[in-house]
Amino acid sequence: MTAEPAPRRRGRLRLFAGAACALAMTVSGVMVAGTAHAEADRTVSSNTTGTHNGYYFSFWKDSGNASMTLRADGRYSSSWDRSTNNWVGGKGWATGTRRTVSYSGTYNPGNNNTYLALYGWTRNPLIEYYIVENFGSYNPSSGATRLGTVTSDGGTYDILRSQRVNQPSIDGIQTFYQYWSVRQSKRSSGTITVANHFDAWARAGLNLGTNHSYQIMATEGYQSQGSSDITVREGSSGGGGNPTTPPPGGGGGSNCTAVLSAGQQYGDRFNLNVAVQNTSNWTVGLTLNGGQSLQNSWNASVSGTTGTVTARPNGNGNNFGVTIMANGNWTWPTVTCRTS
Repeated sequence: MTAEPAPRRRGRLRLFAGAACALAMTVSGVMVAGTAHAEADRTVSSNTTGTHNGYYFSFWKDSGNASMTLRADGRYSSSWDRSTNNWVGGKGWATGTRRTVSYSGTYNPGNNNTYLALYGWTRNPLIEYYIVENFGSYNPSSGATRLGTVTSDGGTYDILRSQRVNQPSIDGIQTFYQYWSVRQSKRSSGTITVANHFDAWARAGLNLGTNHSYQIMATEGYQSQGSSDITVREGSSGGGGNPTTPPPGGGGGSNCTAVLSAGQQYGDRFNLNVAVQNTSNWTVGLTLNGGQSLQNSWNASVSGTTGTVTARPNGNGNNFGVTIMANGNWTWPTVTCRTS
């Protein structure tokens, strides 16, 4: 393993108590996941952690002009200049897990040493991990030991491990391993199925700790300049589509609720689970987005393959699922529900 170029450093974030909260929202017979908070924008430029609009956040720098503005829900924006030696910040969750994370926005690394990554820590053992989605002129895993690849969410990631000896960590100065998944094709928006990376690391002999600390979608800059404007949320891209009013004459549509939740996602398609509430006689409409088509369904009688597909009970209860071919469009369909 080649030594990491001096004076690179990692292990900067500090752990504080925090909590992310998620509220459920029902609109015109459709329930989608979301948050409902109204905290004002807040700019931070000194080391701090906490919660803002229902998301955990952390900001750290060792010097210079770097700042992060906390905005609505999971959105934050950041900027820094070359007076900053090292800074890192972002929004996410106080406890890491095998969640599916979606993020979108703009990231401007230029020809600089900076990167955009899902970032977290575990204890027992102490592990620092990165799922790197984009970076500038320097691959942050340079010098790490390559252990293979994993394909997830439409891309291939290099799996690597490095070690930090007597360096800052969430538990003070420690010696610990870093686990890496570095996306070969850079992007600034998308979905990260975290479980796929955890499992790939385990297959490569990289076992995370049993006690998870925080997990944030972080921007980091080292002796560089740049900016970002990122929004993060839990769940697949699209987050359940845009709720629409059930069609008129539906026979009490307000009493019928269809709840979308994420299933498995593959390189070219994704699964959605649909749970119908408040009635056993229902008609659910799923309006697919441009380029999408229905590949498969289960536990319901489903007609149509493009545009709006219709699902009705087939004796298997009120929960069914569909597989949608994405064709490059990962936005969830709009869902409506009415009593039959």
